[in-house]
Amino acid sequence: MPDFRPDPTAVDTVVDAPIDILNHNTETVPRLYKRVRPGATYERSLTLLQRAKQRRSGLLTKTGLMLGLGEAPEELSNVFADLAAVGCDILTLGQYLRPTSTQLPVARYVPPAEFSSWRAVALAHGFRHVEAGPLVRSSYHAWEHVR
Repeated sequence: MPDFRPDPTAVDTVVDAPIDILNHNTETVPRLYKRVRPGATYERSLTLLQRAKQRRSGLLTKTGLMLGLGEAPEELSNVFADLAAVGCDILTLGQYLRPTSTQLPVARYVPPAEFSSWRAVALAHGFRHVEAGPLVRSSYHAWEHVR
């Protein structure tokens, strides 16, 4: 879902709907936000996830990050901590793949073993479920997220 730039009543409307999981993709680390998500802010994404959890504590919240955009390891770890601090339950980590030549280029292809390492780091931050791998996307193995 979008961040609603921020309209708390719009977030509340979604949270109050009969949904089991609320997904809002954070996409990247704060330093890269303006380039990767023009018009959005990292803080708004965190606020949205936090508001959803505060409004309906039993609602599962989920977000996703793309790796390979030029993020540094410590930046990823800091994002995991920020997401855990706002109560995010589920995290997906996938490889950024350039959709067309007009989008941002891939800064680096992340090896599968590194995704496994990042999964372990994220789980150590307290996420309920983490999917991580080069081809992981927001709904990858979605049925596993609610077990």
